[in-house]
Amino acid sequence: MYGIQVQNLGNQPLSGRSRFGDVALVVFLIAQACDGVLTYVGVSTFGPAIEGNPIVGWLMAGLGCGAGVTTAKLIAGLFGVLLHLSDVHKAVAALAGFYLIVAVVPWIAVLFLWS
Repeated sequence: MYGIQVQNLGNQPLSGRSRFGDVALVVFLIAQACDGVLTYVGVSTFGPAIEGNPIVGWLMAGLGCGAGVTTAKLIAGLFGVLLHLSDVHKAVAALAGFYLIVAVVPWIAVLFLWS
């Protein structure tokens, strides 16, 4: 009534949510979960030297295999959710595709096709 009108700077209301963004987030989180499970199985089977990500390798060396992989995947998932909440849906979708191509598919090849 009095003063100046303040524009809403928050996220869109729930009715304006992006279906694309929701699907991208779900695919991203599924890719993270699959990568985590496959990484754990791969490291348990072949030893920690097979892990190609030095950050995950460092976490596994410090926390143990299960806790290290879980920590890495929880942090990655959290960052994906934060990107989603910031309406950066194309980045979440690109990261989901990236993880599927460079993490999940190679683990499946190593564990199930070349074993």
